[in-house]
Amino acid sequence: MLELGYDPSSFWEQRIVWGDHDAFQHVNNVRYVRFLESSRIEWMVSLGKEIGGASRADDMLAGRGISLILKTISIDYKRPVVYPDMLLIAHKPHPGPLVSTSDVHKTEFGQCRFPKTHFHLMDAIYSYAQRRIVTECDEVLVWYDYEKLAKCDPGEEARAALQRRMFLTQEPNAYE
Repeated sequence: MLELGYDPSSFWEQRIVWGDHDAFQHVNNVRYVRFLESSRIEWMVSLGKEIGGASRADDMLAGRGISLILKTISIDYKRPVVYPDMLLIAHKPHPGPLVSTSDVHKTEFGQCRFPKTHFHLMDAIYSYAQRRIVTECDEVLVWYDYEKLAKCDPGEEARAALQRRMFLTQEPNAYE
């Protein structure tokens, strides 16, 4: 996942339990949404801590001040997963829209301008048992001001933190 540019602060391991199965003998599709949610929340906590410490992360989780909300989610199930297995879930913010994980390496990726009120989050779910990515997802997250009940610009510090996570090693200024 590191080689594909995923944010290491987002890595989340999810153990598959027997109860994750459905009548079709594989992990139910709805379970993936839960796995992605748990992982995304942990990633959001790490982003909040980077922006303003533990109290900022707590505020983001409680919906106080400016936080993030999920606008859309699109999931591409590539292979079924069965018990027993352990999944590694990872996220990478990007300018959107992308078709697959391999798109993050395109040269024009670093030359995009990003909206100030929202961003895309590319997710990948890797199966340890199958030794491959079994699911990819693209989400749109919106910066949301819970006092005004409206989308918003989160400010320079939040945009800078997000941009560092988008490019990990590069430092282009896409928010202009």
